[in-house]
Amino acid sequence: MVLSVAVITLSLPKQARFKYEYEKGKVWMQKDLISPYNFPINKTNAEIEKSQAEILKSVLPVYQNDLRVASRQLETFTSDFNLRWDNAAVDDKLKPEYLAIGTRILKEIYQRGISTLSKKYQQNNANYNFTLLTNNVAKQLNTADIFTIEQASRFAEDEVNKTGLKNKAWLIDLLQDHLQSNYIYDDRLTDKLETEALSNISTTRGMVQKGELIVANGSVITGEIYQKLESLRETYEQDAKIIGDKRMILLGQFLLVGLVVTLLMVFLYLFRKDIFGDNRLISLILLVITIMLVALSWAIKLKIPNLYYIPYCIVPIIIRILFDTRLALNIHLLVVLIAGFFVPNSFEFAVIQITAGMVAIYSIKNLVKREQFLTSALLILLNYFVAYLGISLIRVGTLTDIEWLNFVPFIFSVLLSLLAYPLIYAFERMFGVVSDITMIELTNTNSKLLRELSYKAPGTFQHSLQVANLAEAAIFKIGGNALLVRAGALYHDIGKMENPQYFIENQNKGSNPHDKLSYEQSAQIIIRHVHKGIEMARRNHLPEVIVDFIRTHHGNTRVDYFYQSFLKNFPEKLVDENIFRYPGPIPFSKETAVLMLADSVEAASRSIKEPTAQSLSDLVDRIVDYKLEQGQLNDSDITLKDIETIKVIFKNMLIGIYHVRIDYAAAEK
Repeated sequence: MVLSVAVITLSLPKQARFKYEYEKGKVWMQKDLISPYNFPINKTNAEIEKSQAEILKSVLPVYQNDLRVASRQLETFTSDFNLRWDNAAVDDKLKPEYLAIGTRILKEIYQRGISTLSKKYQQNNANYNFTLLTNNVAKQLNTADIFTIEQASRFAEDEVNKTGLKNKAWLIDLLQDHLQSNYIYDDRLTDKLETEALSNISTTRGMVQKGELIVANGSVITGEIYQKLESLRETYEQDAKIIGDKRMILLGQFLLVGLVVTLLMVFLYLFRKDIFGDNRLISLILLVITIMLVALSWAIKLKIPNLYYIPYCIVPIIIRILFDTRLALNIHLLVVLIAGFFVPNSFEFAVIQITAGMVAIYSIKNLVKREQFLTSALLILLNYFVAYLGISLIRVGTLTDIEWLNFVPFIFSVLLSLLAYPLIYAFERMFGVVSDITMIELTNTNSKLLRELSYKAPGTFQHSLQVANLAEAAIFKIGGNALLVRAGALYHDIGKMENPQYFIENQNKGSNPHDKLSYEQSAQIIIRHVHKGIEMARRNHLPEVIVDFIRTHHGNTRVDYFYQSFLKNFPEKLVDENIFRYPGPIPFSKETAVLMLADSVEAASRSIKEPTAQSLSDLVDRIVDYKLEQGQLNDSDITLKDIETIKVIFKNMLIGIYHVRIDYAAAEK
């Protein structure tokens, strides 16, 4: 707890917080606000963007006149001209004339200049002004006054065609081969000029004087008033960074975070003592809270464009999957309360995030399919949309003025919330917690261990399925973890795979290996399936909560069939009762208690030769009452009302799901 509070406190931004909450379009409910000092009115983002656009229009792109290009191309033109002349099929007397015409045209082109136009500056017009630097001497030109490569090529062709030369094609091709841009766009220098110009933009417009009324009580917060309030807040918080006592701010944050964590501990102590008594689980909860609040602090310090990019709903999703609904809602509320102190428009933030967290928790109340994550994400997004639309309508009063682009962070946040799935897996591995997702995987009858059970002990496998149905229906009615009960029921008898033929449900008619054993040996073989089941479960890395069902499904009862048979056949012998008794412990939760009752009732019902509604009802009453008399339910938090409900469910479900079993099988259960 101390470490968590310390990490959160140290990571939070250390600045005093403006004490007023306000929103555009709402009525100012505070007393008249008088300016405590002079401060500038900051421009809005839209105003700054407009100023930037105007400034950028005034900064002309810079082009460098590369004089080397023209001289190089003229030299190579003369060389290539001499090489191609012999193939031109023209009288040698005309060679000087051809050369002079080609040289003149090329010089005219390079004197005017060739360049490639930039689409960046052609947004409003195909041509634009630019600054040309020739040996560091600037000159302003327009792109209409120079050539592009294509325009220069056409100019060369037209100029040659105007002459009286007979063989023109080869000269035109030669000229076009020596066209190259000599006005080169200087992006580095242009960017530097733009940056310098933007740095000189004023981010303020006007001043508010000390003693001036900013907003009166009962006034509607208009756009102008809102900007003044924003400017006052920024000035106040900036001043507080300089003159405020950071130690006092740190103390305030420590008290706030400490209070929230203490309230969480009180909640766990009052309502979830099983978690409160487990430092491993408390560490997991505090780690999730700490990571989320540190992420928020990190986002604030980095000044990300919008704090709604952060997936706040990950916390309630993770806690709901790993624990329960009440704890998830409680923790989400506490996290949002802390975050609200450090985000702008904290009331708006709290409304949006609390409702989104509630939707996240409610949408996965009973997680039975993986696609529920996607459904949950869509419902969270819908909640964000409704909340954003409602707040925007209150603020601006019209649909046309809603800034829909500001909804994008919510979409991104919902997509990030899907990271909860891999995080849940990581937390399960780190802290040994079992989530509903893991339970769903365990209840898959195609899993390795259950498939092995169905092959080696098919009767036991069918018995486990029926027990799972009974226990799941009962726990769902009285309240509890139905997935956990079903998983526990499917694995509770896996120890019978060691010697399946010694259990009646796996025996062929007329073949009973117990006939060749003493009563003590038979009892020990029956009891051994509990020990063996625990070994198999741990060897196959089943969670301890599943192992608990294996350990407790017989409690510390006796294997009465063999015990009574021993007393009947050897009345003169002393008997060690522990030989015939399961090692325990007795069930210590509602779920393990329900499984014990379902296991015993299902097994006993199979021994009825001619079952009727009355005989099944009497059987259920007798089995459950016997477990109560033996004190097998003393450590579970099950009530007498729950037991009566369980009886009714068992009686209704047993009809049609039984088959005959010999008497000792019922007694062994």
